[in-house]
Amino acid sequence: MFARTKRLFLRPAWPEDAEALVAAIADEAIVRNLATAPWPYGIDDAREKIARDAETPAHEASCLVFLRTAGAPELVGSVGFGRWNEKIAIPEIGYWVARKHWGKGIAVEAAEAVLEAAFLGVGSDMLGAGHFIDNPASGKVLRKLGFVPTGEIIPYPCRARGCEIDSVEYRLSRERWLDRVGMYREAA
Repeated sequence: MFARTKRLFLRPAWPEDAEALVAAIADEAIVRNLATAPWPYGIDDAREKIARDAETPAHEASCLVFLRTAGAPELVGSVGFGRWNEKIAIPEIGYWVARKHWGKGIAVEAAEAVLEAAFLGVGSDMLGAGHFIDNPASGKVLRKLGFVPTGEIIPYPCRARGCEIDSVEYRLSRERWLDRVGMYREAA
C-alpha cells in the first residue's frame, strides 16, 4: 500500500530501510507497547520484519510512515491492518510512532489513510484494535479515529515484556467510519 497525506507518505518497507527502522523503533518505551516487537530491537529484527512484511497479503497492509520534509523523508513510524495471529477473528489496525514525534497527530493521520484502504480499498466491514491497559495514549488515538471500546479486556502476548498484558479492545465498523468521514454509504 502506498498513501500520501498532508504531512506523511506511507509505503511498504524495503531492505534499505533497516537502519532507519532501528533508529526509529529501538526505544523500550515504544516496543513495550507492541505485541510482536522484541526488546532490545536490533538490525536483524528490522531485517526480519521487513522480510515478513514483504509477504503481507493483498487484503492487508503494513507500511512504514515517513514525514515529508524539504529534504529526504524521515521514517517516523509504522501502521497497518491485518490478522496478526490465529486468535484474531477480524482484521486489526496497529501502529507506532517514534518518541520524538509523539503528540503531533502522526498516528491518527497515518491510521486514517490505512482505514480508508481497509474500508474502501479492501472492503472490510469491521476492524478491531487494542491497546495495552498501561498505554492509555493509544486509546486516545483509537477514539479519535472513531473506534468504540467493546468492554472487553483480554490478555495479549507482548514479546518485549515476555508475558501477557491486558489489552483494552475496540471495534470500528465500516458504516461508523463512513459516517465519521462524511461519506454516504451509497457512494462506497
